[in-house]
Amino acid sequence: MENSHKDKDVTDALLPDHNGATPETLPHPHTDATDAELPSPTDTGEGEFSAPVGEVASATTEPDASAPATPKRKRQWGRTLRQAARHFFLSPWYLLRFIARLLLSVGRLFLRLIGFKRLDRYILVRFISTYVFLLALIITIAIIFDFNEKIDKLTNGGARWHEVVFDYYANFIPYFSNMFSPLFVFIAVIFFTTQLANRSEIIAMKSAGMSFRRLLRPFFMGAAIISATSFALGAYIIPQGNVARVNFENKYIKKQLTVDEADNIQMQVDSGVVAYIAHFDNRTKSGSGFSLDKFSEKKLVSRLTAETIQYDTLADHKYSWTLHGYMQRTLRGSREKIKSGDKLDTTIIMEPKDFFYIKGMQETMTVPELSAFIDRQRLRGAAGISTFEVEYHKRFATPLAAFILTLIGVSISCEKRKGGMGTSIGIGLALTFTYIMLQTVAASFATNAGWPAGLSVWMPNILFAFIALWFYRRTPQ
Repeated sequence: MENSHKDKDVTDALLPDHNGATPETLPHPHTDATDAELPSPTDTGEGEFSAPVGEVASATTEPDASAPATPKRKRQWGRTLRQAARHFFLSPWYLLRFIARLLLSVGRLFLRLIGFKRLDRYILVRFISTYVFLLALIITIAIIFDFNEKIDKLTNGGARWHEVVFDYYANFIPYFSNMFSPLFVFIAVIFFTTQLANRSEIIAMKSAGMSFRRLLRPFFMGAAIISATSFALGAYIIPQGNVARVNFENKYIKKQLTVDEADNIQMQVDSGVVAYIAHFDNRTKSGSGFSLDKFSEKKLVSRLTAETIQYDTLADHKYSWTLHGYMQRTLRGSREKIKSGDKLDTTIIMEPKDFFYIKGMQETMTVPELSAFIDRQRLRGAAGISTFEVEYHKRFATPLAAFILTLIGVSISCEKRKGGMGTSIGIGLALTFTYIMLQTVAASFATNAGWPAGLSVWMPNILFAFIALWFYRRTPQ
């Protein structure tokens, strides 16, 4: 037993130290390992202590886990974050790039969550990029033709160039793009899908087991993105810019004089309350020959008259009026009560802008403003609100048309044709002009022929929905 311990000690002594060298002096076999001479602390330098060989070896093979690690990746991330922070605060271009990359990352995450594969993302990106390219191309051509047509009116009318650029064309581009957005979607679908069919990519997809219904999935996702964007812009953002565009057109292009006076104004301001103004001047916000009749069960119960009426522009609420030389008659059965005075401050639910209509006014209203205006005019029994009703329904019908036209476009162009891309584009352009013609005719019927505005606006979508269903059933699944 003692011999085995001694042999083990000798073997340990023969092992190389932590620097890979063999010790020059070996302990005697009969000498205990504890009697071996150890270096003193003064041999290694002041304040240092040299550990035994076994401890040094263990320290080199098993590093301390509590020691702070500084990997190269962490240093790179720190440098990247510092550069990003510096550029983020100093350059708006880096801010835009950061926002674009953030939106792109969020979009990719959303597509993965809803089960989109790489092929779906490929179709979606190509579809939207084709739509944006065609949109920019057609808008550029439209601006060139529009400017060439109106350059004489602009120069003769005295329009300044900054008004032409910022008041007119800066608002003309989003207005025109949003109005014909479904048609741009239709052309983009036909153009892109025909390219896929000519390169036999759709044949490869179907050979791999993808059905036509599954192929429509990324196209409908692209149509949903475009429709949602179009509705948000058309309902809330573009009408605010249309104010400057409509004013510019009325001033320099259409040469419409501003109407500041109105005669024989009659409207229902509340349930059973009818107001009448013989003459009103919008410049002074005053009128003459005013009367306010109140009815109950088709019987006159009170009548308020005044020589002049003045709109109070400094009041806290927008329905404040001041009557001068007024007389109020109240009927109670066979008895009549009369009250008169020089001045009376009262509230009447009407405004000076309700007496005047500007051409294109419906394009300057958001969806909530259009809805409130239509309800108020219906309550007053006003005529000529069909234009506003058509505009209101068009805000909802136009974005949804993108889905119908997308289905028609994919169904037409998903197969190889002998005529190539020209045949599909020819069919698509014919259907596009048919849709535009139906929209124009239906809106005219609603405005001039008394058709219901909702039915007139939605009629092209309903008709093309049946056409889309017919093309869908003819397409091999």
